[in-house]
Amino acid sequence: MTQVSHHPWGEWPGQGTVDLWVVQSPQVKVEVLTLGAIIRSVSYRGKDGQMGDVVLGYDNLEGYVSDKRYLGAVVGRVANRIAKGRFVLEGKEYQLDVNNGPNALHGGLRGFNKAIWLATAVEGGVQLSLTSPDGDQGYPGEVQVSVSYTLQAEELTVEYQARANKTTPINLTNHSYFNLAGQGVADIYDHQVSITAQSYMPVDDTSIPTGEIREVKGTPFDLREPVLIGPHLKELQGPGFDHNFCLSSPREPWTEKRAARVCHPASGRVLEVSTNQPGVQFYTANFLDGSIAGKGGCRYRKHSSFCLETQNWPDAVNQPSFPDCLLRPGENYHHITRYTFTTGSDIHKPPHEN
Repeated sequence: MTQVSHHPWGEWPGQGTVDLWVVQSPQVKVEVLTLGAIIRSVSYRGKDGQMGDVVLGYDNLEGYVSDKRYLGAVVGRVANRIAKGRFVLEGKEYQLDVNNGPNALHGGLRGFNKAIWLATAVEGGVQLSLTSPDGDQGYPGEVQVSVSYTLQAEELTVEYQARANKTTPINLTNHSYFNLAGQGVADIYDHQVSITAQSYMPVDDTSIPTGEIREVKGTPFDLREPVLIGPHLKELQGPGFDHNFCLSSPREPWTEKRAARVCHPASGRVLEVSTNQPGVQFYTANFLDGSIAGKGGCRYRKHSSFCLETQNWPDAVNQPSFPDCLLRPGENYHHITRYTFTTGSDIHKPPHEN
């Protein structure tokens, strides 16, 4: 049985009231904010029987209002990067806000993460909806968006839907940062990760995909079998993972499939992710630098957490060989991702790691 409740959490001056929704099953408790459709917390038991919150965030509304790292938020209209913030659609060039080096990131300077969504109760959870007006952050067309969070036992289902009155790119995801050890833990080096991708996307020095789809075999991006994150990060060139892993080929229909599994042997906590999206961006919090004071005053530093952002491939609007990211009038965008939070006492070390 899932219980759903809500109450006002704070007032954003000039913008409105932000509510906190609590969705709780016997196994898992999830908190959701109407600001940014943010997952504020996910709590479940470790093998010691103690509940632990595994999502990074803030103690108060002010933290989320000023946040620039998208903690827990739904990002859009287009998640990830668009090269130079430009694209051409139906013969017209669109220029977006550039907010990540030379590129547009996660919808712009005031994306969906900074909007207050309208929330309504649904069976087993909450649905949040938003109208993005024509021209919002430079994007064409009015878009009606909804995201629902529903909880059944240990499984959290996140379902995104959208409709537009003009053709527009769309790519929605949730940007939660996870640490399965709980709050106040310095890093994720003792986590094990596996991602069921045969290929990944190399990027240029501004994190835009080069267009190549490269096999993971024989590279540090081969995560098909579980690896310990700490030693594995040392094999990578650069600050860490911030790459799209290809879960399907560009022309395959969207069907739900297993994407990733992360476990933390010390606590016994396990997170499994499945999705109908063609990619997952695995990000190891490379740009958290200790300047953010999060829950309980904890400083969030580099490699303190990980994100598994299920989504279309980055910069798809500019790369015709990538999966189609355009939403046309009369069509329905439908993205579903499931997070399963369990506890195992029989977790073993992965092979080849000491």
